[in-house]
Amino acid sequence: MGMAASQARFLGLTARKNNVEFEGQQINQQRTTLSNQSANYYNDLLGMSVPTPPSVDSYTKTVYTFNDGALTNTITALIYDTAANNGTFKVSYLQQYEDEFTPVSAATSVVTENDGKYYVGSSELRKLGSVDDYDTDKDPYLSELGDTADLMAEEAAYEALLDDKYGDDTWYVRYVQNSSTGVWQPYFYKESDLVGADKDINGNITSAVNCYTMGSDTKTVEVKNVGGCRIEKDSTGRYIAITIPDEGGHEVTYSLTTTTVTDQDAYDDAMNQYEYDKYLYDQAIQEINAQIEIIQAQDKNLELRLKQLDTEQNAISTEMDAVEKVIEKNTESSFKTFG
Repeated sequence: MGMAASQARFLGLTARKNNVEFEGQQINQQRTTLSNQSANYYNDLLGMSVPTPPSVDSYTKTVYTFNDGALTNTITALIYDTAANNGTFKVSYLQQYEDEFTPVSAATSVVTENDGKYYVGSSELRKLGSVDDYDTDKDPYLSELGDTADLMAEEAAYEALLDDKYGDDTWYVRYVQNSSTGVWQPYFYKESDLVGADKDINGNITSAVNCYTMGSDTKTVEVKNVGGCRIEKDSTGRYIAITIPDEGGHEVTYSLTTTTVTDQDAYDDAMNQYEYDKYLYDQAIQEINAQIEIIQAQDKNLELRLKQLDTEQNAISTEMDAVEKVIEKNTESSFKTFG
């Protein structure tokens, strides 16, 4: 190889080596960037809060109740009376009792309409309280009664109870006889439900209509801040009796029943929230792990390319050493020729 060719080859190898070194620097920079991204993802993982399932204990409480005749009373608040400062408490409680004569929902009815009148099957609905204006022959119940004076008062009471519970409205009624007992049971319908029901193009009612009757229902009354109450405990600190003054100031003592009650609805809501949070957490973990896997794959490719560049650089260095020796020999030969 001549001097000029050797020098040209050496310059080409030098440029190539510089390019390899520059590409290696770029790869190292990319790997540093990937490393920082990976570290950020790991920090995100460390910073995530792991959802914890709710404990039933958190939604369970001890409930104290006492009975006063037909009333079942559940204590809702028991506060020491700091103003009196005589060992007494202020007590609030819920009284529950069974009302045997109150409007309740019944099964919905299929109602038809004809000439402005409403029917359930073949029974015509009569406006509540319209006994005097109605043909008793058309109503088996009215025909059986004969004297309807008491029924007028009874239906006025029905209407007052219905309006109080379900809102003021015009009410319709039909009476159905129990085949076993022979007792006639009233069933009531709101005029607004009848008028507002879904209807077909011919005006026929196509939706079931709400129906109400008289039945039994649990009523609740809240009694608040009854002062002068005393509490008795057993050796374990559990409440076993409560003394409450009546309206005349006489103290009445009641035995307390202790029960443990779990708010199942609240617990179920908390569990549903946990399941949702856990789903989001698992999804976030999967997404971060997927990103980390992508970064690791990219870094692996860059690492392989860097090894290739190292191999290439070693080969270039070896060839440069060889070319450099050729140039040295050519230079020595030139000096000897002209020396």
